[in-house]
Amino acid sequence: MRKHVAYIILGVCLGVFIPSLSHAQTQAGGSSVYSFLSLPYSSRLCALGGDNVAIRDGEISMAMQNPALLCGSTDKILELNYANYTKTTNLGSALFGWNFGRSKFEKHADEPDKPNYFAVGFHYLDYGSMKYADEKGQLTGGTFTAKDILIDIMYARQLGPMFTVGVSLKPIMSFYESYSAFALAADVGGHFQTKDSTFQMGLTLRNIGWQLKGFYTLEGGQMREKLPLNLELGLAYRFKHAPIRISMTIHNMQRWNLNYELTNQPADDNNQKIQWYDMMFRHTIFALDIVPKSEKFYLTLSYNHRRRAEMNLKDQRSLAGFAIGAGVRIKMVRLGFAVSQYTKGNLTYQASLSLDINSMLK
Repeated sequence: MRKHVAYIILGVCLGVFIPSLSHAQTQAGGSSVYSFLSLPYSSRLCALGGDNVAIRDGEISMAMQNPALLCGSTDKILELNYANYTKTTNLGSALFGWNFGRSKFEKHADEPDKPNYFAVGFHYLDYGSMKYADEKGQLTGGTFTAKDILIDIMYARQLGPMFTVGVSLKPIMSFYESYSAFALAADVGGHFQTKDSTFQMGLTLRNIGWQLKGFYTLEGGQMREKLPLNLELGLAYRFKHAPIRISMTIHNMQRWNLNYELTNQPADDNNQKIQWYDMMFRHTIFALDIVPKSEKFYLTLSYNHRRRAEMNLKDQRSLAGFAIGAGVRIKMVRLGFAVSQYTKGNLTYQASLSLDINSMLK
């Protein structure tokens, strides 16, 4: 049974990975739709810089980055998340995990009784109410709304004490004024950790799929746009004799150039050129965790160089690219809070609440 599940997930990965990856090789920054898929949907992910595919510590929201991060500790966990990006832009999500099945292979003390991990999540991004205006910016009266909705159905399978593989299915819906779009995407991932959990490694391919209905039509039919494909590798190391864990995430490995084309400047403008070492670091996110062995609390600081390079304003100081967060576990409840900055003068706050339903029912 274990081998069959692994073959199925591998087949799904290969079946959609090759055509999607080749389709995305020419994709440059800003040329895909559903950019909200890159936002962190919990305070834990926000504190880690927005992306992390390696840390497997029982936080169910981590599986949104890599479905293989589901584990025994996410069984019957209900998590609620909220974020405020601007005065009118709000993000919310709810996730629930459920583990099932029993191991069919020889049972060892460090192998789970329920090696099948399942979770479902509902997420939305509400941009608030906006006023109608013409092409010159003159208000014409009336307002409209815009929303993005994501449903995340995740499954992972434990393959022995050190390996886990996972896959998720993601229907995506957007409603902007009178325009709407629908897409179907998938994530596939794997996770490895040593038996003492000091070293963890994750690999995931996110947002594999296609837009089934575009926002508008052309003479030839639907105008379908690309999804933000993202191949990520994560590494995390926890010191044995200190409550410190460091992690690094390498994102968008399928393409080198993350730059945006500046159409209002000459093509030979030197300001558009990015040095190779700068571009290399735009693919990386670094995070530092202070977390004891009991894991009853954590304090996290992270640095996202791409966010810093793109959001920082010239000749003005800001904390764009940096994020900080903390969390505490009190019996059956986990609380988390994080702060990050995208632009000067505008902080983003994210809060999370997790409930252990198993403990509440005892």
